[in-house]
Amino acid sequence: MLGYRFSKHKPQPDKSPFEKLFDIFKELLVHTNGDANEALSWLTELDKKYKLTDKDYGMGDFINDLKKRGYLNEDKNTGSFSISSKMEQSIRQSSLDQIFGKLKKSKSGNHKTTFTGKGDEASSDRREFQFGDALEQISMTDSLRNAQINHGTDDFHLTENDLEIVESEHKSQTSTVLMIDISHSMILYGEDRITPAKKVAMALSELITTRYPKDTLDIIVFGNDAWQVQIKDLPYLQVGPYHTNTVAGLELAMDILRRKKNPNKQIFMITDGKPSCLKEGDGYYQNSFGLDRKIVNKTLNAAAACKRLKIPITTFMIAKDPYLQQFVEEFTETNQGKAFYTSLKGLGEYIFEDYTRNRRKTVR
Repeated sequence: MLGYRFSKHKPQPDKSPFEKLFDIFKELLVHTNGDANEALSWLTELDKKYKLTDKDYGMGDFINDLKKRGYLNEDKNTGSFSISSKMEQSIRQSSLDQIFGKLKKSKSGNHKTTFTGKGDEASSDRREFQFGDALEQISMTDSLRNAQINHGTDDFHLTENDLEIVESEHKSQTSTVLMIDISHSMILYGEDRITPAKKVAMALSELITTRYPKDTLDIIVFGNDAWQVQIKDLPYLQVGPYHTNTVAGLELAMDILRRKKNPNKQIFMITDGKPSCLKEGDGYYQNSFGLDRKIVNKTLNAAAACKRLKIPITTFMIAKDPYLQQFVEEFTETNQGKAFYTSLKGLGEYIFEDYTRNRRKTVR
C-alpha cells in the first residue's frame, strides 16, 4: 500500500568548530592552487573579520588538528605547510559533493544504455519469454500470476506462454579525456574561470574512481602546448601566459584514446576562447586577433579526425561572445559532437548529465 510515513523530526547536529573551518579551508585551497600557507593566511584574515573561532577553539587548534588527522604536513626546517594526499582526496570529494551532490539521491546504476536485452541491471520493462532467454531473467511473481489468470487455481500449471521476462539494461564502460584550457584568458577581465574548471575536473575524477571504477579518465591541460596531468595534481593547476593550442590538446587526446580498449570513447573540452596557437617546427604560430583561418582550419581538421575515430567531442563554452560561439558551432558540426554554452555556475551539472548520457550504448 502506497502512502505517507511520518516520523519525529530529528534536527541535524551542528558541525564542530573543526568541521566548519575545514570546509572553508578546502575551498580556499582550490583558489590558492593547493598552497596551504596562503590558504591558512586567507583563513586567518577571514577569522579576524567574521569571528570563525572563539576562546575555546582557535586557529592554532585547527592547524594542530589538521596535522594530527593527516591532512597537513609541516616542514620542520622552514615551518611551512603542504597538503597531504589525504587532503587532496578530501578536496576532490568535496568538489564531488558540491557539483554532483544529487548522485546521493539517485538509484544505483546511472550508466545505463538505451537498449534492452541481456544486460546487468533490471529495468521496469516486461515482455513475453523467447527461446534463448536466461533463466535469471524470468520474473517468477509475474509468471505465476499469469498462470493463475490463464488457467485458474483448480487446474494450476505453468506453461511457456505464462512466462514473463524482465528486460535488463547493459551498463557500458567509457574512456573519457577531459581537456582544460589554461590559457591566460581563463583569468582575464576579472573573472576566475579556472577554479570552477578545476572543481569540475576534481569532481569528475572522484565520481569515476568511486562510482565507475571500470571507466577511465585522463586529464589534459592545454595552452601553447598540451600535456597530461595526474588526478593528484588537479588542486595545483594554474593558468599560465599561454595562447590556446586546441589542436595540440585534441591530438594528445586522440593518442590517449587510441590505446584504450573500451568501445565508448569521448572528449570533454572546457574552454573560454578561440584557438589562437599552432606548433610549427620548433616554434609557434600565434594570433590572438580574431579567428585566424589557418588556425581554425587546423582545428577543424583535428575535429574531423576525432569523428573518423568515432570519438565525439563535447565542448563546454564558458564565454558569451557570439563571434566565438559561431566557431564552436562550426567545430561541433564538423565532429558531430555537442556544445553547451554554460555559465560557470552550471558547468558541473552540464558535465555530469552529459557524462552519464554519453555512456549509454545500444546493446541487443
